[in-house]
Amino acid sequence: MSYGYGGGGGRRGRRGGRGHRDGSRERWDRGGGGGGSRGHSSDFDQDRGGGGGGGQRDRPPPHLKGREIGLWYARYGAVRRKQADRRSRAVVQMDEAREQHITELLNSVQNNQPGPERDGRGARASTSSNSQTAADSGHCYFDGDLPEDHKWKDEDESEGEEEEFNSGQKKATHKSRRGFSTAAVEDEPPDTWDEEDQEVEEKEKPMHKDKDLEFLVQEVVRDRSLDDYLKTNLQGKKSDLKYKEMLTFREKLPSFGKKEELVELINSSRVLVVSGETGCGKTTQVTQFILDDYINRGMGSLCRVVCTQPRRISAISVAERVAAERAESVGNGNSCGYQIRLQSRLPRRQGSILYCTTGIILQWLRSDTLLSSISHLVLDEIHERNLQSDVLLIIVKNLLRLRDDLKVVLMSATLNAEKFSRYFDNCPMIHIPGLTFPVEEFLLEDIVEMIRYRPPNQDRRPSWKRGFWQGRHSRPEKEEKEAEYKESWPCYARTLQGRYSDNTIEALEMLDGDEKIDLELILALIRYIVLNEEEGAVLVFLPGWDNISGLNDLLMAQQMFRSDRFVIIPLHSLMPTVNQTQVFKRPPPGVRKIVIATNIAETSITIDDVVYVIDGGKIKETHFDTNNNISTMTAEWVSLANAKQRKGRAGRVRPGKCYHLYNGLRASLLDAYQLPEIMRTPLEELCLQIKILKLGFIGQFLEKALDPPTEKAVNLAIKNLTDLNALDRSENLTALGVHLARLPVEPHIGKLILFGALLGCLDPVLTIAASLSFKDPFFIPLGKEKMADMRRRTLSRNSKSDHLTIVNAFKGWEEAKQRGARYEREFCWDNFLSANTLQMLHNMKGQFAEHLMHAGFVSSRDPKDPKSNVNSDNEKLIKAVIVAGLYPKVAMIRPSHSKKRPGVKVYTQADGKVCIHPKSVNAEETEFNYTWLIYHLKMRTSSIFLYDCTEVSPFSLLFFGGDITIQKDEGQETIAVDQWIVFRSPARIAHLVKSLKKELDSLLQDKIRNPAPVDWQNLQSKDCAVITAIIDLITTQEKPTGGGKGYGRTWAPAPRGQHMHFNDDDEDDDDD
Repeated sequence: MSYGYGGGGGRRGRRGGRGHRDGSRERWDRGGGGGGSRGHSSDFDQDRGGGGGGGQRDRPPPHLKGREIGLWYARYGAVRRKQADRRSRAVVQMDEAREQHITELLNSVQNNQPGPERDGRGARASTSSNSQTAADSGHCYFDGDLPEDHKWKDEDESEGEEEEFNSGQKKATHKSRRGFSTAAVEDEPPDTWDEEDQEVEEKEKPMHKDKDLEFLVQEVVRDRSLDDYLKTNLQGKKSDLKYKEMLTFREKLPSFGKKEELVELINSSRVLVVSGETGCGKTTQVTQFILDDYINRGMGSLCRVVCTQPRRISAISVAERVAAERAESVGNGNSCGYQIRLQSRLPRRQGSILYCTTGIILQWLRSDTLLSSISHLVLDEIHERNLQSDVLLIIVKNLLRLRDDLKVVLMSATLNAEKFSRYFDNCPMIHIPGLTFPVEEFLLEDIVEMIRYRPPNQDRRPSWKRGFWQGRHSRPEKEEKEAEYKESWPCYARTLQGRYSDNTIEALEMLDGDEKIDLELILALIRYIVLNEEEGAVLVFLPGWDNISGLNDLLMAQQMFRSDRFVIIPLHSLMPTVNQTQVFKRPPPGVRKIVIATNIAETSITIDDVVYVIDGGKIKETHFDTNNNISTMTAEWVSLANAKQRKGRAGRVRPGKCYHLYNGLRASLLDAYQLPEIMRTPLEELCLQIKILKLGFIGQFLEKALDPPTEKAVNLAIKNLTDLNALDRSENLTALGVHLARLPVEPHIGKLILFGALLGCLDPVLTIAASLSFKDPFFIPLGKEKMADMRRRTLSRNSKSDHLTIVNAFKGWEEAKQRGARYEREFCWDNFLSANTLQMLHNMKGQFAEHLMHAGFVSSRDPKDPKSNVNSDNEKLIKAVIVAGLYPKVAMIRPSHSKKRPGVKVYTQADGKVCIHPKSVNAEETEFNYTWLIYHLKMRTSSIFLYDCTEVSPFSLLFFGGDITIQKDEGQETIAVDQWIVFRSPARIAHLVKSLKKELDSLLQDKIRNPAPVDWQNLQSKDCAVITAIIDLITTQEKPTGGGKGYGRTWAPAPRGQHMHFNDDDEDDDDD
């Protein structure tokens, strides 16, 4: 098998294609670029002199004047590009033996398969102007509609679907997942894994189903003997010394003083909004008030309180606290327990309190739309406005119409309580004051003056001079705010004079950058606190893991902080819960605790002994630009609400101090609240959640939200899911969509995981999926960027793939770790890798494998199970699996003949010219084997950058990309993927490829509908025969033509005017 390239220019796109989702096809086709120059060349030839014009070749006819000459050159360039397109296409062909083998295989498979079943997989008609009949246009199950006879009957979401939910007559039977992007106030995607426990269909293992739904599936009937027991037990606790000690503490909490009022309001109202200052005790006390009231009234057996928490660590820590206050252990059939994904300690079935993550409730709703066994639903931290809580509010509002007996309590910080009350028909509210000591606040100018800090980088220009968000595309409201800041700064700086030293004002200007938090400043401030202030824990708020690990490293590099007088705890939602629990323990006298946390420590957990808070001033937020279909995740300035919550953490045990790392001018311009996540993130995962919960049409459901997303954002999400074949054209979930909804990742990565399982390369694909979901494990130390890039390229092993680079790094880490801790440290140090991140990726892989096992795709929860990894050493297949997951995120490579920027140019269909991100191993690559890249993320900053890209081969795109069409382009026989990725191919080979792809789609469709591991030992099975044939083609195709000529040679530097791969006449060869 071989490919060859002719000389000439590069393909720019094809007319007549489906276009891009955002309608920007013209950018791809600008200048006439594209295949099929029908109708152009004859007119142009006439102009050029073929019709008697008298002009020389490459020169306009002499009769043309002025603008006409420019138009002539534009048309001439377009024709040359089209001709170069055709010459540069890769040739798809097979050797004779493989062609014969595949022909026999297809005949065998087709003869053994019943006719009607095959006919049912109707192919989707091509939209190309010169395409063949519908039967000739290959239907790709993973990129088009499910045939009618295969659609899931119980996914028929007609207009009556919502009525079905509202009538409460039908219960969801399909498992969903979290289906949401990370909450804005959270710091990274995997934070919400626990929020989508893998629920199971009825056919799945009963043991797993019982485990997931054990607390929910409980018939609640009044049990008089249990009522009496619970009442006696509660009365008996009053003589328990431990209980009495805890009760003394509880009685000092502000919420305890409101106990009678709270109980009365809950009993007399269907919905109650409880707002409370930090430290008032609402999270731990309100649930106990409800339970104890029922027990004292002799009705304890009817009380089942469920309280949602936004994060797993808070669900565990609050449950443990409540159990301790009741003089019990958590779970074990006592009165209080918790449930998060893959971990639970359940309380007794009746007369109990359960703390769980929001996603657990969403999972339960799939099995019981009425939550019939729950008497009280308490939604905590709703002010955070993450996707899960916002969608749950809509569901609960509907649920209240169906269940007269359900009591709902909404608990929030003192933020926007009135808004939640209005949403629930002006329900009653109650406010609980906080129990906090006074907190002294310091702004950046105070801090710099106090510790006499000078930024290490003395020559950086202040942002007010440089211009805020320079080179960045931010939202209009942000730009207005930054413009106001820039305009006001000189005046503000004058107000500082006299009150602060000149050195402070100068340092303030240098610190006034908008990009990174100055960790050196935080280090200096921590040193100042520990050397000059009284005892007390220090809590540092930082936006994400990068900052947390960076500050931790800085502290560990100081001899002082390595001593046993300090306990340094990086607090992050992905860390094992065992490690996180030490944050709540008070250190021995003389030992100071320093906690470095994200905003998880703002409201979700309470660290009692904190006296000093350092507010980094930033919070990670995801924003989505629907116009360009591009996401950004950046560290934004906190809102006033965030700042207030952070300040409140300092005054729990005695008067405290809060240090804000922003100046007074910035403080005056902070937003009051964060924008709700539902209004600023992609909605694909949320849409899958809505569909699997059978909540009606997506747009109609989301209109009911507290703050609905834009119609454009909703429609874009639906279109993207339809293109992925997770939804059909009628907005019903496909079988693939159901599985994607179960995996705790965004849909493209979910598809990648499924294909890794089906094609026997599970372990490396899970490594890739974990890194794409969280982050890659590399870090770049200041001053060592070039060395880090070099090590990364070494780890790539010339794979021309960021994804495989991470696989290689992960394998190396595992091998080093097996040899011992010293080898692990050396490997990570030498290769600029974070051991913490690698460990997180390892944990994530285990969770993904658990999902796959319960769904039936693999037979073991071990990612390294040999049965799931028969092809894991085949890098070419892994690249094909990446195509299967990430398609249509495809870019085309063209060589650059620019002397200023040698290398390659990259284009996407939607955006035209883009850039490979500098950290990619492909960023400076000049010799590619193929002309196509698959990428994970496209993000706009100073330019549009592609992150995490891999060079991919023609067969990978043909078998795992979109629809295949076979046609002639001006005499050239071609095979095209979605009509814009075009290859040359003899017609007989093209038809073989298309038929084989059709068999693959059929096989995969069956595997998705009826999950089961592929039996790689049974070489006679259709599954094994078809997949093995495709793997063989993908694996053997990359041999260069003629012993080294092929692809590599085409990328050798070409002198101007010599056509190698692409026409050097591109309109922007020298302008970049």
